[in-house]
Order: sequence, then C-alpha cells, then structure tokens
Amino acid sequence: MKQDIVVIGAGIIGLATAERLLARGANVTVLERNQAGQESSWAGGGILSPLLPWDYSDYVTQLTSYSAKQFPAWVSALQEVSGIDSEYEISGMLILPPYDLEIAKQWCAVRGIEIEQPTVPNIFSIGKKFGSDRMKTQDRSLFLPNIAQVRNPRLLRALISRVLQLGGRIIENCAAYYFNSSHQQIQSLTSSCGEFVADYYIVSAGAWSKEVLGVHALQLDIKPIKGQMLLFKFNIPPVSNIVVRNDFYIIPRRDGHVLIGSTLEDVGFDKQTTVSAFNQLLRHAYDILPSLHMMPIKQHWSGLRPASSKNIPTIGWHPVIRNLLINSGHYRYGVTMAPASAEILVNEMTGATQPFDISPYQAGWEIN
Repeated sequence: MKQDIVVIGAGIIGLATAERLLARGANVTVLERNQAGQESSWAGGGILSPLLPWDYSDYVTQLTSYSAKQFPAWVSALQEVSGIDSEYEISGMLILPPYDLEIAKQWCAVRGIEIEQPTVPNIFSIGKKFGSDRMKTQDRSLFLPNIAQVRNPRLLRALISRVLQLGGRIIENCAAYYFNSSHQQIQSLTSSCGEFVADYYIVSAGAWSKEVLGVHALQLDIKPIKGQMLLFKFNIPPVSNIVVRNDFYIIPRRDGHVLIGSTLEDVGFDKQTTVSAFNQLLRHAYDILPSLHMMPIKQHWSGLRPASSKNIPTIGWHPVIRNLLINSGHYRYGVTMAPASAEILVNEMTGATQPFDISPYQAGWEIN
C-alpha cells in the first residue's frame, strides 16, 4: 500500500490500525484530540474476554476470541521492538454468583472452553498462591483458567513507540472538526491544527466517533458510557486471578496493584468522578476482598467507553462515501478486540480474505 491515510483517534483501535497499515507500506497520520492512548483505552482493565461471555452475542465472542489468540505474538513482537513489557498474563477468571450455571456450562462445552467449579472459599488459592481472602458466601463459583489480561497503559506505550518507529505521525491536541466532501468522496478534513488531505480517512475516535462523522454518521449509534475505577496497592497481590461478579471486577497486577471496576453510567461526555460511584465500588470490593479495608486507595479515575448496540463494533467502509472507513464502537472490549479489528479493516482496504463473515460488524451503518 502506498496510500496516504489519516486515522482519527489514537486509542488502542486507532493505533493498532495504524500499525498494521504502516507495516503494509502506507503513509499514516494519526490525529488525536487530546493525548495519545489516554482515553478509554488507558482507563479500562485489560481483561481479554467478555466478563460473562455466554451473555453476549456470538458476534462479540467470535471477535474477542479470535483477537485474544493474537495477543501473545502481538505483545511479544511489540516488546522486542519497543522494550516495553505489556505484562500479558494468563491469570484465569473467577466468576462469582449470580449466573446461570447450565447456560455457562453448555456455552463452554460447545466451544471447547475449559471451565471449572471450585467452591468459593477456596477460589483464591487457585493457581499461584499469592495469599488468600476468605469469602463470606458458600455459593459456588466458576473458573475459566485460560482467560488472560494485559496491562493496557503499557501496551499503549509500546504501540505508540512502534507506530513512530514505522514512520507514522501522531499529532496530539488536534481535534477533527468536519469532513469536506463532494461526489461521494472526502476531499479533505478540517481540524484544529489545519487541513488534511489523504486518499483514505479512518474514524477510530471511540466515544467521539459519531460527532467526528457529523452528517456522515447515518444511523451509526455510538455514544459515551462512563466507567469509574479504583486502584489499590499491595506488596503482594491478595489474589492471583481476575474476579468477576456481574459487571464488577477485580484485576490483580504483577506488582501488587489491584484494579477495582467498573460503573456503567449514561451521562454523555461527563468524565467527572463521583462520590456515589466511589462508594459503590468500595462496597462491592470490600464484600469480595475484606483485606482491602486495610489498604489505602491510590487512584480514582473514569473513562468514556464507545457504547454500541449489543457491544458489536462497526468496522469497514462507509456505505456512501468511497474513501471513508470506521473502526469504532467496541464498547467495553476495545483492547481485547484491537488486533483482530485492525486486521479486518486492513483486509477490507486491501481486498484480502477475511477470517470469518464480517457483515455483522458493518451493520452499524445501516440506513433505515
């Protein structure tokens, strides 16, 4: 590829797309309204799986599963060229009640996914024995031993380094204002840092994608959903596995940091943290890990996820504008879906064979 391409958005999706395009020989400029990799991609937890995968459509789990399998090779290659360890780790995921046991077991059996049923009081001794916390309930849990995590801020730094090494340009503090189009073609992009002319334009602006597209958004339904998180620090991680209950999760890092998340708040583009969310997260955390009572809270932050219908992103060509594409709407699983989403988009641009039917990831454009 020798085309000039502008990617709007330097989150995990935009950067992964830029990296793949650059590796194919394209000339890529990435525009970022704030700082590269500092929005929802940075704010999330980095679990490489839907929290309760059997509660999602096959279109979501197909993409997350295919993408998660790419992570070991992807992060290894990024570390080799950037020197940054993204801390990819198969830590397993413990799922606490409530859940539908029969649906979960059947879903895993059909897909050949390993699943175990330890008793809750013993779950924190599964895998590496970093310590234990006694649970208040005697109900049973589920354990998915092959679920991995990645430390997304480190992955983002490695990816930014790689994009720059490959000759890509990342222009920060550069907000995309509007596309100038005629004859079903984008002629240029007007931004806060000037005019950009390219062969192709890719919108990967996360929660801001619909605003960036403006009149070209058609029926695209992507909106911000705020998620707030807390961070604790232990000398030794109190748990060795990811722990999930409904939409709440606990993620241990290698160095003793423990992430607590996350809220789901439909409040527009408001990123303010709140006392009510803080208290809500603490209540859930203390109920599962009583030892958190003794630890100081290191940080409280929020991010805006690009919410889409049923968590299904939109990836591919605009149905009317010939040189406009989108890779956005990944909702809670942008990090998980990043390498596969980049692959699908570049396959579309180059005419390469897709790994599976991608029509479900193009339905977001539909004109009613």
